[in-house]
Amino acid sequence: MRVVIAEDHALLREGLVLLLSSAGHEVVAVVSTGPEVLPALLTHRPDVAVLDVRMPPGFRDEGLRAALAARAEIPGLPVLVLSQYVEESYAAELLGGGARGVGYLLKDRVGRVDEFLDALDRVTAGGTALDPEVVTELLTRRGDSPLDSLTPREGEVLKLMAEGHDNTTIGRTLVITERAVSKHIGNVFLKLDLPPSDSGHRRVQAVLTYLNKVWGPSGPPR
Repeated sequence: MRVVIAEDHALLREGLVLLLSSAGHEVVAVVSTGPEVLPALLTHRPDVAVLDVRMPPGFRDEGLRAALAARAEIPGLPVLVLSQYVEESYAAELLGGGARGVGYLLKDRVGRVDEFLDALDRVTAGGTALDPEVVTELLTRRGDSPLDSLTPREGEVLKLMAEGHDNTTIGRTLVITERAVSKHIGNVFLKLDLPPSDSGHRRVQAVLTYLNKVWGPSGPPR
């Protein structure tokens, strides 16, 4: 796949280039400041963009803003955002409306090579890859909602679904059968009044769409 990297930290930037190149991907552009991101994405139109949230000159949300602007110009552009910390407002904005082909990972996850590359593949294919810590923050900040009606096991299944895992991985992680996973998924959708589907990333999008409805248009509570 063709990748654009936007990261201001030189060591991490070069590490990403080496990692992706070694995995057989083509890095078509590397930028280190916010104003460079959008032009690079519009020029190269990559298969996926890997972007830092906070970049020069302001170190606020330049990478995220560029990602949102690029997705407006190139609908469906897969974007994998990296962040040093869990920043719920950024995750909410990126994922608003149940967007497809988006990921939000903490930078520590890059060091877990297989997990990072798997997340990149899922995002490029139009799925969603959320860092487990990000999902935990999003679910615990939901307030009073039908999510409270889920059993602990259903909550665990929902969390793994939101991270982008398939039924086999969920079953292996929770040490339960795939049939049991499917049953829990059906219960989750029933309780959340969502379409009872457990196929592909439609279910992940349904979960994210629901979370977006819980937050409302202004995002999660600050």
